[in-house]
Amino acid sequence: MVRQIEKPEVNEVVTPPASGDGGRFTTTSSRPIRVLYGPDDVAGSYEERLGDPGQYPYTRGVHPSGYRGKEWTIRNFAGFGDAEETNQRFRYLLENGQTGLSVAFDLPTLMGVDADDETAIGEFGHCGVGVSSLADMEVLFRGIKLADISTSMTINSPAAAIWAMYIAAAEKQGSHRSQLRGTLQNDILKEYTAQNEYIFPPEPAMRLVTDTIEFGTHEMPLWNTISISGYHIREAGSTAAQELAFTLADGFAYVEAALERGLDIDDFAPRLSYFFNCHNDLFEEVAKFRAARRIWATQMKEKYGARNQRSWWLRFHTQTAGCSLTSQQAEVNLIRTTVQALAATMGGTQSLHTNALDEALALPSQRAARLALRTQQVLLHESGVVNTVDPLGGSYFVEALTDEIERDAYDYFARIDEFGGVIPALKAGFFQKEIADASYRYQQEIQDGERIIVGVNEYLMAEDDEVEILRMHPESFNRHMTRLNRTRSERDQSAAAETLGRLDQACRANDNTMPYLIDCANAYVTLGEITDIMRGAFGVHRETLII
Repeated sequence: MVRQIEKPEVNEVVTPPASGDGGRFTTTSSRPIRVLYGPDDVAGSYEERLGDPGQYPYTRGVHPSGYRGKEWTIRNFAGFGDAEETNQRFRYLLENGQTGLSVAFDLPTLMGVDADDETAIGEFGHCGVGVSSLADMEVLFRGIKLADISTSMTINSPAAAIWAMYIAAAEKQGSHRSQLRGTLQNDILKEYTAQNEYIFPPEPAMRLVTDTIEFGTHEMPLWNTISISGYHIREAGSTAAQELAFTLADGFAYVEAALERGLDIDDFAPRLSYFFNCHNDLFEEVAKFRAARRIWATQMKEKYGARNQRSWWLRFHTQTAGCSLTSQQAEVNLIRTTVQALAATMGGTQSLHTNALDEALALPSQRAARLALRTQQVLLHESGVVNTVDPLGGSYFVEALTDEIERDAYDYFARIDEFGGVIPALKAGFFQKEIADASYRYQQEIQDGERIIVGVNEYLMAEDDEVEILRMHPESFNRHMTRLNRTRSERDQSAAAETLGRLDQACRANDNTMPYLIDCANAYVTLGEITDIMRGAFGVHRETLII
């Protein structure tokens, strides 16, 4: 039975409940933890298992000087309403010390439809910014020189088309595509595993990802053409080890697809990056990041034969765990996010997004976004995490935990191989069932009181404090639709039709689609029109129900 606790006075001490541990000391992933760790728990030599920072196998970090040499990029995720509203938020964040942009798109954009599509009713601008054509992209980055800023875009199924619009917008500003820096999430495999924002079947979807890798390798040497994402896998309920294993397995699948295309591994692998979740268990998360670097380096060198050390580096962005945020006592989310951000930086992330306290309720208000930004700035300037590389390295506990998570990941790789690879395992429902089972176990622990979530099943308050909620401007959709209708009516219709025809031929002929998509963007073809052509050429995916 959940105990009701009144809000204490300033000096009142609240005794923690006795029901919380249930005799169990486990990580967030339900991994049992022993009371003490010692030298016998750490395997292998220092050189073999760890090495100094900047040395293979990079367990301790890919750069010798860590954050002393280069601070992590502060890249808070932003996007809501129409392009005008999000442009204002971007400029506000940059003015307040953010060092890179990260774009959230709304559901219609993520699904490749225009804002007036019948499937988009009521969804415009609610989980990100709506982008229907190059005209929106131009407004989204108005007053922001794209050659001077690094931009991350969280887009997957229609990633190639959105990237084409970004490239076209930058070139209209006078920037050359080879100057552009940033990251395209572009990770379609995790959509079938966890997030379910897919359009096309896996095989043509993988072809589109490989098109972007090939195009970026030849045309945009500073751009990370894919950010292989464990974030959404963890948000769906996976354990830390599942997040690591499934994400790296996807990464290896992309490597193999690019190799089959004929690319040299050292030409494209240095531009692959990762995107991880960071949950509440500080030590488990640090161990996960350290294991990730070691596994990637080992596999790239020993299995895939990469010779360039940069191909061995696992570079990653981190976002704090949205699934850990609660609508109850939302201010407590600031504390959760701080712990998670501390774990990410102690684990050596290259860039970081900190969630805002109100994100369990709505998109972040300006005040909440500023506090999320300040969380990173306090860590950067006041906490001391930048002073030394891998500060938890050598801890018997952390090294043992790193080894355990690594072993679990290799066990999963073997099971995936038994299916014949990632795509057959997806079609068999393997990933989905593993995640569902882990999610159920975690929720059952909360329900049974074996796991305490502050403000949810213990330390309750009669009434939560009110939190300011961001409201989208009522004119936002109308502004967007006015621009979309004007774009459709004022563009060169014959040029638009011609570029769509060439795109259709490229899709069916197995040509690289990126040059044709950029032509479509420059002709102001809409996202929905582009996706319709691709649906016709590739078909659509229907997930098989696994019972």
